[in-house]
Amino acid sequence: MPKALIIAEKPSVAADLARALAKAPGMKSFVKEKDWYENDTHVISSAVGHLLELGMPMVNGKKIGWGFTSLPIMPEQFELNPIEQSADRYKLLAKLLKRKDIDSIINACDAGREGELIFRYIVDATGTKKPIKRLWMQSMTQGSILDAYKHLRSDEDMMPLADAAKCRSESDWLVGINGTRALTALNSRHGGFRLTPVGRVQTPTLSILARREREIAAFVPRTYFEAIALFEVPAGRYQGRWIDESFKKDETDEHKKAERLWDEGSAQAIADRCNGKLGVVEQTTKPARQAAPLLYDLTSLQREASNRFGFSARRTLQIAQALYEKFKVLTYPRTDSRHLPEDYLGTVTDTLKTFASHDSRKQDALPHELGTHAATALDNKWVKLNKRIFDSSKVSDHFAIIPTGQIPPKELPEAEQKLFDMVARRFVAVFFPPALVRMLSRATAKYSRMPAGSRFTEKRPLKKPPRAVRTLPSCWWLRTPATPPRHSMSRSTSTRPSRHRATRKRHCWARWRPPVSLWRMKKSLKP
Repeated sequence: MPKALIIAEKPSVAADLARALAKAPGMKSFVKEKDWYENDTHVISSAVGHLLELGMPMVNGKKIGWGFTSLPIMPEQFELNPIEQSADRYKLLAKLLKRKDIDSIINACDAGREGELIFRYIVDATGTKKPIKRLWMQSMTQGSILDAYKHLRSDEDMMPLADAAKCRSESDWLVGINGTRALTALNSRHGGFRLTPVGRVQTPTLSILARREREIAAFVPRTYFEAIALFEVPAGRYQGRWIDESFKKDETDEHKKAERLWDEGSAQAIADRCNGKLGVVEQTTKPARQAAPLLYDLTSLQREASNRFGFSARRTLQIAQALYEKFKVLTYPRTDSRHLPEDYLGTVTDTLKTFASHDSRKQDALPHELGTHAATALDNKWVKLNKRIFDSSKVSDHFAIIPTGQIPPKELPEAEQKLFDMVARRFVAVFFPPALVRMLSRATAKYSRMPAGSRFTEKRPLKKPPRAVRTLPSCWWLRTPATPPRHSMSRSTSTRPSRHRATRKRHCWARWRPPVSLWRMKKSLKP
């Protein structure tokens, strides 16, 4: 009887496929052989990651030299060579592909560019011409596997992804081989052999790190001052910081800011002008809406896991991959999308219903309060199509990382529990309406003749704005050197608040008290 060969990317995925597909209509159970599973209609085996790599071409049976005369190296056709550590697995798959009872192939490697590359190299190296179908799985749950098997994709639909995968692999090879040999020859021209590796990704990354290291080495600390006042009013106290309202950003000096004073005399003059004087307070409150953050993609998940738990990017990916493959509680993690397909509303609703109906008395890894929040979203009918969540135009190979709907077991390790908790809470929170807050902006100026730009400001969110106040502040200043940049490639960005529906301004009096102290600090701006 003709059979179809299913090739997965890893042995663990092949085992999951054998268990899940055995429950498909008309499918019999699989029997495990040495390194594959087999029944009357299918054979399931797997690679172990990449099995083949691009090889170095030969010239007249000899290796190409390292001199400039051998460049550029531009082979007309790339050769594929088995990787030494996984050569036995490649031989096994080649043997299965040549079996006479195998009349078709199903690609079940990871649903992405690298998974497609692993499969295409195996097919190209063996030279098989048998028909190919694609098993495209978004998660490793039994339902997702059966649904993917029911809707196999054609080989024609996958050719653009296959071409992109090969293009990426071959371009990396060309950049690496030619760049490495060119720079090695240049650096070795005075004798010796000075290997200088070059890569499409590693070289720009190294350049960024080297540039930051030079900035740190060349940094010269400069002392600056900030004038900070504590205002006392009948309703309480508040703090303000002096800013120069005429300040304009200096493109040549990133350390200049509106609140910084570069000599002690100017700071002392501001304090002298304020002490014992009345001031005018102008207060503005703006209603603002704060929406929940978007769903996670791999980059945002790695960034937040690093900030919260100290996980490295690689460690976060390993944990997410385990939650996807081993525990089957998360969807495919290697994604660059933070949205869901527009036809995924039903699946999302089912997942939330699973959380809402979960018995909190059971001993498992699902946060107990998550079911209550999921039920709230469903009861209020907040789960509906929304371009902020469901947008097919922003989904390429994979959608955002979300729970699959399976309840994680109580044996879930601590690191996996932390990451699942992050994803599950973000998944439920994204359906809640925006939080409504009031942004308070308060400016305090000297009542009499106030020099232009001499103003103390405070901005913060408030649930309820305070009443109009009469202010009695204290004033002091801080001295600290500007700190050098850190060893980091990440940047923090501030977001502009949402449009407000109403604005209220309040005016009141303020009075400064004598300065309390002079603080000289090296690292912190707090007194």
